[in-house]
Amino acid sequence: MTLPALSSAVVTGRRVMIRADLNVPIENGRVANDQRIHAALPAIRHCLDRDAAVIVLSHLGRPEEGSFDARFSLAPVAGELGRALGVPVPLERDWLDGVNVADGQAVLCENVRFNTGEKDNSPELGKRMAALCDLFVMDAFGSAHRAHASVHAVARAAPEACAGPLLLAELKALQAAFSDPPRPLTAIAGGAKISGKLGVLRSLASQADVLIPGGGIANTLLGATGVELGASLAEPEMFAEAREVLSGGAEVLLPVDAVLAPSPGASRRARIAPVGDVRPDEMILDIGPRTAEIYAQAVAGAGALVWNGPLGLFEVEAFARGTRKVAEAVAASPAYRVAGGGDTLRALDEFGLASELDHLCTGGGAMLAWLEGRELTGVSVLERVRKHDTPV
Repeated sequence: MTLPALSSAVVTGRRVMIRADLNVPIENGRVANDQRIHAALPAIRHCLDRDAAVIVLSHLGRPEEGSFDARFSLAPVAGELGRALGVPVPLERDWLDGVNVADGQAVLCENVRFNTGEKDNSPELGKRMAALCDLFVMDAFGSAHRAHASVHAVARAAPEACAGPLLLAELKALQAAFSDPPRPLTAIAGGAKISGKLGVLRSLASQADVLIPGGGIANTLLGATGVELGASLAEPEMFAEAREVLSGGAEVLLPVDAVLAPSPGASRRARIAPVGDVRPDEMILDIGPRTAEIYAQAVAGAGALVWNGPLGLFEVEAFARGTRKVAEAVAASPAYRVAGGGDTLRALDEFGLASELDHLCTGGGAMLAWLEGRELTGVSVLERVRKHDTPV
């Protein structure tokens, strides 16, 4: 894959619009986690250091289009971005009709999802955005799978468009782990519902050597083999699809034991038992120690590893041991390791292991779309408009 790269584009004295992913958690009016802000800095600094006039776009949350909603304002993000850059970054609320920004300065435009037509990928909205810049830089991997105006329509309408360093790094890491990886390729797929990740699971089952399931996904796979799940989270209506995953080619390592309890809030009544001994009033809330050891051994022998989704209810300490054990094995593994998804990254961070992996994807949804083989709209549009070809 070749994409036009920001590093090859002329930016000095030009108005550069950067689509970043600054969709960060806001608590009590403050940024609660600034990881995505810091991930966006290299592209912005590259342009500021070359005296470009920088216009930054991002979404935040899921507001109703067409009206301002203070709950989803990027104001706290503007303040945090300015502190990270060491220069003031004003927030432009009404920016579609024009942005005042001088060479060597940056502004952050208010939430793109306040604009009618953003989610519909309105060509007209894309043209209004593109009219504000000389160069459009797509650097929001977390939104690359969305056909939205600030991702796709603006890139098509801009005088010139290219990929930023974060986007290129994300694609390079995924290609290294999945496209032509060192074998065996081991995939860890956790999460609540198999229906939400069915396409990804089918892809992993056909391309990976080993598939390690967790959470509700593992429960549904177990149920498809005839295991009685009690009150566990599962999707019986997906048993037929689950059996397809089990026969997809990869070695699927199903749990052999589990941590059980009547409810997530009943951790004092938790017990460890084989998966065949789940009582009618019990829930599977974590993998058991035997399963965690089997999973850890598989991880230790991997050549490449991709991970999306925890293996249990790690937010509760009594049900976090399985995810922690596997995370420690991933951190110690000699494999090339890529992880993504908000819960996965949160778990790694809580365990103090995030820095041990080779790459952390900033966009879980985009990572899943890529693993499934779906088109990343924000990437494919750059392939069609490329002017400066650079290998990913």
